[in-house]
Amino acid sequence: MNSLDSMKPKSFWEKPEGTTGKLFMAAIIGGGGYLLYKILPYVTVLLENTLYTIFLLAGLAVVLYILFDPKFRTLVWYLYKSIMRFITGLFVQIDPIGILESYIDSLRGNLSKMDRQIQSLRGQMRKLKDLMTQNERTMNDSLALANKAKQKGSQAQMILKTRKAGRLQESNMKLGDLYKKMEILYRVLTKMFENSGILLEDIEDQVQVKKIEREAIRNSHSAMKSALNIISGDKDKRLMFDQAMEAIADDVSRKVGEMERFMELSANFMESIDLQNGVYEEKGLEMLDQWEKEGISFLLGDQKQVLIAEGNNPNKYIDLDAPVNRPPHNTNQYNKLFD
Repeated sequence: MNSLDSMKPKSFWEKPEGTTGKLFMAAIIGGGGYLLYKILPYVTVLLENTLYTIFLLAGLAVVLYILFDPKFRTLVWYLYKSIMRFITGLFVQIDPIGILESYIDSLRGNLSKMDRQIQSLRGQMRKLKDLMTQNERTMNDSLALANKAKQKGSQAQMILKTRKAGRLQESNMKLGDLYKKMEILYRVLTKMFENSGILLEDIEDQVQVKKIEREAIRNSHSAMKSALNIISGDKDKRLMFDQAMEAIADDVSRKVGEMERFMELSANFMESIDLQNGVYEEKGLEMLDQWEKEGISFLLGDQKQVLIAEGNNPNKYIDLDAPVNRPPHNTNQYNKLFD
């Protein structure tokens, strides 16, 4: 499933400018209530005069008619959102293209870090494999020595070598489970590296193209024209463009966040392993187990469960000498937002 398919557009109140809007709305309501409280005595005096009462009621009727007119309400709401967006933009980066440009820098840095993590993990997996091979060799030697000791009638030596072989066998079983987890980690990291590279390419393409397109739209669609389109119920091209760019920024935000979280998990997992002494902390395995049980991945999609299944399949082997390649990529995943 594409992460865009499950994404719901944010309402105005869920956006940064929505927070500004709430504060201003509270101030308007509070100020209006205070003003009404102050002028109430004057209104009471005016209502005692019949002529003034007629004028006040007529004025109130006009105001209510305007307020309940759908087109007027739409215009006021559009202007209010535009003002709140402008004010928020003075303090916070809310331009989706500007946000995407910052994500481009983050992705480049993360890809470099992830590449180093993959190389480090690859080296650790080789060491673990060598350790397991060495343990198996020593275990076989111990069993052979135990057999010789038995033939010579040396009971103590036989027990000593047999116990050593048993400990090595038990150690290899635990290290084998650890290696399986490292395989899953390796598969996920390499797939995330591939998908993140594609994501970076897609964002760079979109930013480059949409900068020019946005400039053209803004030059041909003034704020007044946008307001008139909204009042008449027509789809405003400028608004639709901004919504599509915001959807891209939100999607990239989730994917970059997931990428950074998994990189942190991977780093913690690697730190919990001490191959020099052949030990590891259970906490590292528990963190990876927890990630496996979580829901769908925004960055991996349905590939997550496939990667986990492959990691647990004893017939699936990883070639640690194979380079991490990016699959061919011909279609930008965000193009359909502008159809």
